[in-house]
Amino acid sequence: FKAPSTDHPALYRDLLRTNRVHWIAEEPPAELVREKMMECHFKFQHQMALVPCVLTLNQDGSVWVTLVKPARAITPGQFAVFYKGDECLGSGKILRMGPSVYTMQQGKNREEGPKKEEVDKIEPAT
Repeated sequence: FKAPSTDHPALYRDLLRTNRVHWIAEEPPAELVREKMMECHFKFQHQMALVPCVLTLNQDGSVWVTLVKPARAITPGQFAVFYKGDECLGSGKILRMGPSVYTMQQGKNREEGPKKEEVDKIEPAT
């Protein structure tokens, strides 16, 4: 899939799921176990700035990561690394992603959006 521009909404996502997270200090952090959710920061590329997010713990040890604002170019196979302040909490491999911002916008503008065939060409179903 090639987006028309580097800032195209199809490149942005705000939800992803990891495999079982490898936690460094405690497995998993007490707050996450207690509340089933935890605010922290994450990044998926070495050079990138930390992004605020909320983790939701799944029974199998994986997490859903909900980003405060959509991030660009997240892809399955990359590792999501979680931080609380300067402390690295752990990491998990990205398995699945929620719909792109583009897909979400299509849902909101269904009546004026492109035809289904055009959307299928732009973004293959996962």
